[in-house]
Amino acid sequence: RQHHLISSSWFAGMGNLLKVLTREIENYPHFFLDFENAQPTDGEREVWNQVNSVLQESESILGGLQSYKGAGQEIRDAIQNPSDHSLQEKAWNSVCPLVIKLKRFYSFSLKLEKALQSLLESLTCPPLTPTQHLEREQALAKQFAEILHFTLRFDELKMRNPAIQNDFSYYRRTISRNQINNMNLDIENEVNNEMANRMSLFYAEATPMLKTLSNATTSFVTENKTLPLENTTDCLSTMASVCKVMLETPEYSSRFSSEDTLLFCMRVMVGVIILYDHVHPNGAFNKSSKIDMKGCIKVLKDQPADNVEGLLNALKFTTKHLNDETTPKNIRTMLQ
Repeated sequence: RQHHLISSSWFAGMGNLLKVLTREIENYPHFFLDFENAQPTDGEREVWNQVNSVLQESESILGGLQSYKGAGQEIRDAIQNPSDHSLQEKAWNSVCPLVIKLKRFYSFSLKLEKALQSLLESLTCPPLTPTQHLEREQALAKQFAEILHFTLRFDELKMRNPAIQNDFSYYRRTISRNQINNMNLDIENEVNNEMANRMSLFYAEATPMLKTLSNATTSFVTENKTLPLENTTDCLSTMASVCKVMLETPEYSSRFSSEDTLLFCMRVMVGVIILYDHVHPNGAFNKSSKIDMKGCIKVLKDQPADNVEGLLNALKFTTKHLNDETTPKNIRTMLQ
């Protein structure tokens, strides 16, 4: 492997795009994806603005989920004392605002789905290769990364919060029994039966946001009949490789100004691997996969355990093909 020595003035001249450091025979792309500073070019601006308006809401969605306490106690009291009308009312009045919150999270997943499809459209369209797209449209690549980063954080929080499904099923039981003859039923205008069914399916998933993204990516592929599947999966595998290289190459990782960017990079790598595994018919783990799974898992295992436990679990439990016959034994062992 030849390392090309490049003068620092050349780096400066390239602005925030670092060109090839090494070229490997397996043609893993090597360039620095500027997750901290990438700014949209004129060509990216329209899609960037559209996606940005969605992403601006993501922190408050995570904040809302983080502070979601649930109405467990009120619900238990109501169920244990079925004839006490005031306890029924108390439980109902506790659950209603929570259901409005849950609807907001669910509605956000629909916006995220649209945003992801716009980005995929931009990052996969011919004639550019996925590597050229990611190099030239760094601001869109960064937004794609931000969507994945949000998704893994949302799902981690959701998995640790059993109250969500408990509250929602209480809401649905109460509505269907129609016990509450004169209680606050305005909520049914907000969350009618059809909306409640869709929300139920969403929250029944272990990782609802990830499921939303993988469905969105799969339908993007099926709807764009003229676009080869490879354009989409190569975009994902290229992104995984770039993250892996940035994490394992000190010249790159030392350029991040904060440790958060390293965590961001790891989450994004895991997110694109999971998407690839759901969208590619053979998945991410087999020998023909364009993702160097061994290398990616090793990069994660080289980090402090606290930082990566959730990510290793995501690879174990939310991928589709890990336990296939075609997955090499050593990869399965690495994730045990």
